[in-house]
Amino acid sequence: MNAHTPVHRVAIVGTGTIGASWATHYLVRGFDVTATDPSPSAETALRSYVSAAWDAAASIGLAPDASPDRLRFTADLRQAVADADLVQENAPERPDLKVKLFADIDDASPPDAIIASSSSGITMSLIQAECRRPERTVIGHPFNPPHIVPLVEVVGGTKTAPETVRDVMSFYAAIGKKPIHLKKELPGHVANRIQAALYREVVYLVQQGVLDVADSDDAVSWGPGLRWGVMGPHLLWHLGGGEGGIEHFMDTLMPRMVASWQELGTPEFTPELKEQIMRGVLEEADGHSVDELAARRDAMLSALLSVRAQHDPYGPSAAAGPEAEEGP
Repeated sequence: MNAHTPVHRVAIVGTGTIGASWATHYLVRGFDVTATDPSPSAETALRSYVSAAWDAAASIGLAPDASPDRLRFTADLRQAVADADLVQENAPERPDLKVKLFADIDDASPPDAIIASSSSGITMSLIQAECRRPERTVIGHPFNPPHIVPLVEVVGGTKTAPETVRDVMSFYAAIGKKPIHLKKELPGHVANRIQAALYREVVYLVQQGVLDVADSDDAVSWGPGLRWGVMGPHLLWHLGGGEGGIEHFMDTLMPRMVASWQELGTPEFTPELKEQIMRGVLEEADGHSVDELAARRDAMLSALLSVRAQHDPYGPSAAAGPEAEEGP
């Protein structure tokens, strides 16, 4: 395969919530961005999103020459990807749509460009099935919202070249993301599976009448959620082992945890439970709109990232823009 060229121009295919957030991140990091979406109202909605999200994204990392004016929009897919160094696809989660879309992007984009999918559940082996150059295709799944949350899950398909995975990992790290490499493909990737496992137990506790919706949210966000915003579970168990660290934890505390796995529940998601959760969420929201709650979330996440940057030498790079790295 051809060597990938350094990334200066990014194409965003699909400008819904994830695509618009990705566009904001790339613009803030100093790239030229061309976006495309078939919806008649897509350009207006995208520019509105970028404007509203700009300050929060810029507070995390702003390239000297970054500007929302470097955003271009076209409804023509081929035109959008014609000169792209990297394509970030964000179309709806429909396998048939993504297979055809990737084949079209592969046909229209430069042969040395990387094509990354934000797909949250479809494997790259399926998506790349009809591509003529599948070796340059890869999953680059963000955690919402991409312009704030650094995590990106990177996983190749059966025909993805190892160099593509290597280069896209380096690229994401250079623009302030925290990429993780999944060595195996599996539905839902990793982060969504982890949060699905947690939410299953939360819903079970609500259904069993142990907690109401608001208290179950507090149980996560004011307890383990605070710690998880600083360290992952393995490192936290290392601290939980005291002076003996992870070895002491595994010898003395892990058997108890393993035994508790048998007590975890699987809720029956009935219409009544659905209504109970919806009522509880609206009560917890207390009249605040989704946009207001999202702005509150993003402000707190930005502040947390700022604190982490002061204390975590292994966190996402503060480097911004196309000049931050030598590779793609």
